[in-house]
Amino acid sequence: MKRGPELLRLADAVVFPGFVGTTPPDWVRRRLGEGLTGVVLFSRNIATPAQVAELTAALRAENPQVLVGIDEESGEVTRLEAAAGSTRPGSYALGVVDDVGLTEEIAADLGRDLIRAGVTVTFAPSADVNSNPDNPVIGLRAFGADPDLVARHAAAWIRGMQSAGVAACAKHFPGHGDTSVDSHHGVPLVAATDEELRDTALRPFRAAVAEGVRLVMTGHLLVPALDPAMPATLSGRVLHDLLRVELGFDGVIITDGIEMAAVSGPYGIGGASALAIAAGADAICVGGEHADEETATAVRDAIVDAVVEGRLPEERLADAARRVCDLALWSASVRRPVAGPAPAAPDGLREPSIGLTAARRALRVTRRSAVAAFPLPAPPHVVEFAPQMSLAIEKDTPWGVGEPLGKLLPGTTVTRLDASAATGVAVEAALAAASGRPLVVVVRDAHRHAWQIDALTHLLAARGDTVVVEMGLPGRSDFGAVHIATHGSARVCGQAAAELLAGDAGPAA
Repeated sequence: MKRGPELLRLADAVVFPGFVGTTPPDWVRRRLGEGLTGVVLFSRNIATPAQVAELTAALRAENPQVLVGIDEESGEVTRLEAAAGSTRPGSYALGVVDDVGLTEEIAADLGRDLIRAGVTVTFAPSADVNSNPDNPVIGLRAFGADPDLVARHAAAWIRGMQSAGVAACAKHFPGHGDTSVDSHHGVPLVAATDEELRDTALRPFRAAVAEGVRLVMTGHLLVPALDPAMPATLSGRVLHDLLRVELGFDGVIITDGIEMAAVSGPYGIGGASALAIAAGADAICVGGEHADEETATAVRDAIVDAVVEGRLPEERLADAARRVCDLALWSASVRRPVAGPAPAAPDGLREPSIGLTAARRALRVTRRSAVAAFPLPAPPHVVEFAPQMSLAIEKDTPWGVGEPLGKLLPGTTVTRLDASAATGVAVEAALAAASGRPLVVVVRDAHRHAWQIDALTHLLAARGDTVVVEMGLPGRSDFGAVHIATHGSARVCGQAAAELLAGDAGPAA
């Protein structure tokens, strides 16, 4: 097998690189003309909806059928709204509401925004069953811990998104929910038996395939019941035997970010890419961390070298490229423009959007004592605990209750503490700031962070009338005189909680 232009073109078709900048760099434009079929956008590529539309139009000018992917789950994982916070709650909140019609409508609404922006593929929904409450990377990104609930909402989400003309992607196959390691940093182990996998983790993926999902994203997971040696992304037993043959999936299998340590650590980025295609993947997602032409070229060349050296059958590469091209043809055939410009994010979410409606419906209140006046009788002092989040979540995306509450109750003050700042001195200072006023404490996944529990216990011992707002997984609801679970930290979740605290369930003033 010789290295020639046709082989290079086949390899280019299966690489989905990222890039830096809010306009396409010259190398991306050139490669789109040479065979590159898809690209991936990140928040670094996004300034405004109009700018994204211009960027994708520029990409399409080089290749009219280019696939433009984005990691837009809504809620915690958002790229389009990373700067201001999501105007729709994430999957967990939708699972709590458990209205499949609402889930489908939320996905269709998001899909219309993606179409306006020129995006054709979204790497969502998470079809993971979050059966491990200590999971550091899935959590609120899943619809829940019950496989039947996750299955019906994943199917509804796919229906809504693809009805808008955007290809949906079920992830992270064969299921990242029962793990305690973040695959950005290491190899998560899924210890479930074969029977347990089929009863739990695989059920939502079966539903996604039955719904006609266009893509499935692999998880960088070691699942000994399926393959004791290779992580799922690099395993023919998982991708071909299970996903293709047993589950009958005929669409595009795309890898999670190939730079992630779980697969690139042992094999390098290029080596992992070639192994993934050989195992049955059709597309390589790359460029989250290495967003340059050198990396994209190295991945392409590693795939070509694997073919030339006999480690990757040319037929397998050609099949992968065909599937990607078929997806591009489907996308072009169903894509239709949405009338009007993308709506600007409303100041203070004054209009009750479908996202805010969903966030309101996801609130759950536990009143444990009559000590606290609720709704709040006066502007409170708000203490927000900010843990370090997974790399999947943009660290600068706004969240919290204090900011929207300040608009409803002027005079509200806010202290935000991370793990290093939540000392006894800082907690005492927060108590002093709340003297003679209501105290609201906002936590995220408090059950997973001992420092949050310690600081919260200190505050509650001094102030039995404290209202606690949990914006992560509500592992415990026994904190505070009043406990409010938002089931998400999206901007609308904070707004919905603020309305409840202020006694204003309608539009913000």
